[in-house]
Amino acid sequence: MTIGDFSRATRLSAKTLRFYHRSGILQPASIDPDNGYRWYGAEQIADAQIVQQLRALEVPVETIRQVLAATDVSVRSELVAQHLERLELQLEATRAAVVSLRGLLAPGPEDPRIELRSVPATPALVVRAVIDLADLSAWYSAAWTSLDTAASNAGVRSAGPRGGIWDTDLFLSERGEAVLFQPVLSLEGLPPSPAQVHGEVIPGADMAVLTHRGPDETMAQSYGILGAYVATHEISVEGPIRESYLHASTEDPPTAATEIGWPIFRTAR
Repeated sequence: MTIGDFSRATRLSAKTLRFYHRSGILQPASIDPDNGYRWYGAEQIADAQIVQQLRALEVPVETIRQVLAATDVSVRSELVAQHLERLELQLEATRAAVVSLRGLLAPGPEDPRIELRSVPATPALVVRAVIDLADLSAWYSAAWTSLDTAASNAGVRSAGPRGGIWDTDLFLSERGEAVLFQPVLSLEGLPPSPAQVHGEVIPGADMAVLTHRGPDETMAQSYGILGAYVATHEISVEGPIRESYLHASTEDPPTAATEIGWPIFRTAR
């Protein structure tokens, strides 16, 4: 995998991957001796996710090396458990990262259902902006509210679930274009909307789609599974990742569902 594809699969920036390389905790599978380009194997996605979550939990680099080097699962679990016990005495803000780490220690099914889908061009109300990755959460909340207001003012009915489009550079370089959109039946006759909302047609694309069910804290695992599948079985093409936000399930408690679409070049129907 190129560093760009590996960044998309792990949502780690190139700067972060270089730091992990220098620290000796995530070595590229190979480095081109002529141009210095880094290449990663799909099997390294799991290690990258574990490193990412351990770093989010402020685990020292030396301890991460021990976790990755340990061949005994009980040793790995003990190293992680010791640090979690310390973190659980700290602020409530660490809880989300703890949930994500535990999810990585007990992963879900190895063979999730991945669908190949041709997504048609879609008329939509759109909010788009170039943002820093650190501002994504705040921008997302504001954009969602703007779409609610615009849809209400226009009196339009949705033509499908709301979606997001995330430029590769947003994760690779920590700055890139973010798009939130609401599909509509038609763009004709739409009244003026808030300045940041406009109507446009979202281009169609061929995609490998995986449905993530669960909290945002475990979303990275689904990205990794989908990225590994595409690297092994499909031809990845340049283009942003798309997300489609489905309604919550009828389970108790309800579980949110997000479809993640990775652009591919399809050779068969």
